[in-house]
Amino acid sequence: MIAKHQFLFLFLIACTFTSNSQILRKRTTLLMGGRFDITIVAKDSLSAEQNIDAVIAEITRIENLISDWKPDSQVSEVNQNAGIRPVKVDKEVFELTQRAISFSEATNGGFDVSFAAMDKIWKFDGSMTTMPSAEAIQKSVEKVGYKNIILDSVQSTIFLKLKGMKIGFGALGEGYATDKCRDMMLAKGIKAGIINGSGDMSTWGKQPNCNPWNIGITNPFNPEKILAVVPLEQDAVTTSGSYEKFVFFNGKRYSHIINPATGYPATGLCSVTVFGPNAETANGLSTSLMVLGKTAGLLLLNKYPGYSCLMITDEGKVVKSKNFRIKKFKARF
Repeated sequence: MIAKHQFLFLFLIACTFTSNSQILRKRTTLLMGGRFDITIVAKDSLSAEQNIDAVIAEITRIENLISDWKPDSQVSEVNQNAGIRPVKVDKEVFELTQRAISFSEATNGGFDVSFAAMDKIWKFDGSMTTMPSAEAIQKSVEKVGYKNIILDSVQSTIFLKLKGMKIGFGALGEGYATDKCRDMMLAKGIKAGIINGSGDMSTWGKQPNCNPWNIGITNPFNPEKILAVVPLEQDAVTTSGSYEKFVFFNGKRYSHIINPATGYPATGLCSVTVFGPNAETANGLSTSLMVLGKTAGLLLLNKYPGYSCLMITDEGKVVKSKNFRIKKFKARF
């Protein structure tokens, strides 16, 4: 539903450490098909680096389970057996699929975990010269439909009813991984850090100078600049945006974020940032809100009272949910 990009930035403010201060270490690597920035605050450099290694190992483990482009993953096995037979999967994969289907239901298909089967008839590389036909768009969504995913909780199996169906976690997987790693670090006694998976960010604790983490949100009309800086502690934040890839036909802008229920690009919003306790849920919401639009998106968000959002419309209007935490927030375009 959305290509992964870096829409969020981490600002680490330099400070003078005291003898009791902890050490901050950061590493950037490629995982799950995208960029991960891992920041750990620990008692010494060795501990910080060892815990970064543990985070990378955990993300790699999750990727090997749920990647739909690794042919030996459990999700790939499910896809390869679409229309043939149910596939037994680990409890972790089963429950992630359950939550993805719940999101699909909550959005009436605006979010759909089976979107992975959609043919790429929209091209955003400059090669498109005409709109796809209505017939081609209709054909592209024929294999998309979360209601055709059959779960058996007793056997822990997933069955895709139609040949050619696919499930994919491109819109949830990074958030899920960042949440899992945060929980793992907290369980190990690591009191502060950030796991940032291609813009799906889980934070906890504070910087060594006791300040909160400062998260920068990209200006959708000038991606080289920051729209705003938001302080976070024990929180998650994700941003979905349509401003990097788009085409114009008959004076209308079509973005690369496709509504899986219709096959047509989503319009109306160019950026949605969601804040809340869980990056997996925040990412599902930011993607869904982009597809549903302002009015339906805010109605959906009402079902998730722990989450708030900041939307930017295609016209540059800033829309905040009623529970947006920063009352005096002002975007700087």
